[in-house]
Amino acid sequence: MVVTLRLPSLTSLFSPSISVRYPALLRPHRQLRPLPSSARFSAQSTASETGNRADSQKSRVQDRAVTPRSKNFNAWYLDVIESAELADYGPVRGTMVIRPYGYAIWEAIQDYLNAKFKETGHSNMYFPQFIPYSFIEKEASHVEGFSPELAVVTIGGGKELEEKLVVRPTSETIVNHMFTQWIHSYRDLPLMINQWANVTRWEMRTKPFVRTLEFLWQEGHTAHATPEEAEKEAIQMIEVYIKFAYEQTAIPVIAGRKSKVETFAGADRTYTIEAMMGDRKALQAGTSHNLGQNFSRAFSTQFTDENGQREHVWQTSWAISTRFVGGIIMTHGDDTGLMLPPRIAPVQVVIVPIWKSDTDRQGVISAASSVKEVLQIAGIRVKLDDTEQKTPGWKFNFWEMKGVPLRIEIGPRDVSSHSVVISRRDVPGKQGKVFGISMEPEILMAYVKDKLDEVQSSLLERATSFRDSNIVDVTSYDELKVAISEGKWARGPWSASDADELKVKEETGATIRCFPFDQPQGGVQTCLMTGSPAEEVAIFAKSY
Repeated sequence: MVVTLRLPSLTSLFSPSISVRYPALLRPHRQLRPLPSSARFSAQSTASETGNRADSQKSRVQDRAVTPRSKNFNAWYLDVIESAELADYGPVRGTMVIRPYGYAIWEAIQDYLNAKFKETGHSNMYFPQFIPYSFIEKEASHVEGFSPELAVVTIGGGKELEEKLVVRPTSETIVNHMFTQWIHSYRDLPLMINQWANVTRWEMRTKPFVRTLEFLWQEGHTAHATPEEAEKEAIQMIEVYIKFAYEQTAIPVIAGRKSKVETFAGADRTYTIEAMMGDRKALQAGTSHNLGQNFSRAFSTQFTDENGQREHVWQTSWAISTRFVGGIIMTHGDDTGLMLPPRIAPVQVVIVPIWKSDTDRQGVISAASSVKEVLQIAGIRVKLDDTEQKTPGWKFNFWEMKGVPLRIEIGPRDVSSHSVVISRRDVPGKQGKVFGISMEPEILMAYVKDKLDEVQSSLLERATSFRDSNIVDVTSYDELKVAISEGKWARGPWSASDADELKVKEETGATIRCFPFDQPQGGVQTCLMTGSPAEEVAIFAKSY
C-alpha cells in the first residue's frame, strides 16, 4: 500500500531573533496556528537594551523552529519543507503541492537547463500523459521494471476502455511510437527533443520532493544513426548535469556508470550523478541512458541509411526531476532551516528595515527602497520586507529559515552614515555580519556580488569536504560492511557477479551507486568480494 505523507500543521514557524538596538520592536508576534507539541517553540523576546547590534544574535531563544538536523534528520527535513514554505501535501496520499517558493527553485533549475539543452541542439516539445498499455509491454525489460509502479486507467467517460491506459511513468515508449512516424531517412537524424512534464509512479515509500507518486521533471530523448553518436550524446548530457550540480547548486556529485543491476530498464548503459546528503545517504540526482537499439527494435523505429539499407536508430534518454530540490535541502540545510546557493535562490538578498518611531520610518524605508533599486539594476534578486505586522527579529528568523544567502539591515543610524549592515546566511553570528558597507551604488553592488560568489563557493567547499571525509576506501567485504554500518560510503575494487551485488544489498542495505568516471591510477586491483582481478572501483552506499 502507498505510505501516507503527513506534515505537521502549519504554524507561526519562528521564534524572533533579537535586535538589541531596537528592543521595543521585538514584541511577541501572533501565531498563525497552534504549534504541534513536537515542534513547539517560544515566541518570547527580550527588552534588554545594550545598543550593540553586533551582539544581537546572542539573545536568540533556544527553542528551534525545526527539529535539529543531528537529532532526527528525517523530521528536520519535513520541518524545513513546511517552515520554509516549499511544499505541502495533496489530498491524495503520496502527492505534494509545490508552493511558490519551492516552485521558484524548480524554475531556476529549468531556466539553466533549458538554456543548456538548446545550446546543445535540443528542442522542447510535449507528449501525451496517457500511454496505451500495449506500448509498455513492447519492451520486455521495460515493462518488468516499471509494472509495480504503474498507475493504470481502465474507465473513461463512464465506460470501460477498450485498452488500458498508463499514466506516464516515463516516455520512451510513446516517444518511439512517434519517432517511427517522423524518422524515415538518415537525413532525419539526429532527432533531439526534450519535454518538461509530470510523471506518475506508484511508489510504496514516499518522501516530499525525493519520492512522490507524481513529480515534475525534464526528459530528453534522442535518435541517432550510429552507436558512437548515441554514446557521445549520453555522455554529453551527463556532463551537462555535472556542471549544473557543481556550478549552480554547489552539490559535488560523483558521476559514473551504473552497474547492470542498477541500469535503467531498457537501457544498455546508464550514467548517473550521485550526491551525498547530510545524513550521508546517496541521492541519485540525475541520469543519462544509452538505450542502444532496444526500444527502436521493439517499435520498429528505422531509417534508410546512405547506402539505402534499413537500420534501427540508436537512442538516448536523460532526466533530472524535482528530487533535485530535495537534494539541495539535504545537502546544504542546517538546524536553522534551508540554506540556498545564491545562483538558484529565488531571493538572493533580503532587506530588513528597522525603525523605532514614525519619524524614523520614512527615512529608513526610503533608503531601503533605494538600496533595493540599486541591487535590482545590478540583476540581483532582492526582496524588501517592509511589512509592519512582524518584528525585525521575526523577519530575521523567517528569511534565515527560507535560506536567503544575504540579509541587509538598515536602521536610522545606517541612514545617517549612508551605510548598511550585511549578514551571510552560511556564517552565523558575528562572524557573518559586516557593518558600515557604503550605500554608494557602485560600492554596494560590487560588495554584494562578491559576497554572493563567496557564499556559493563556500557551500560547495563545505559539501565537498563533508563528502570526501565520509568516503572510505575498502579492500575486503568485511571492511565494506564496517564502512556501511558507520553510515559512510565504501569505495573499492569490484568485478563480482550480479548475485554478489544483490547479496551486498541484502546484507548491508547498500547498493552500487556507480563505477566513477574518475578511477584510481595503478592498473588492475583485486575484487573486494571474490579476490579476482578488478579493473574498476565501485562506490557502495545506502540511498534514497
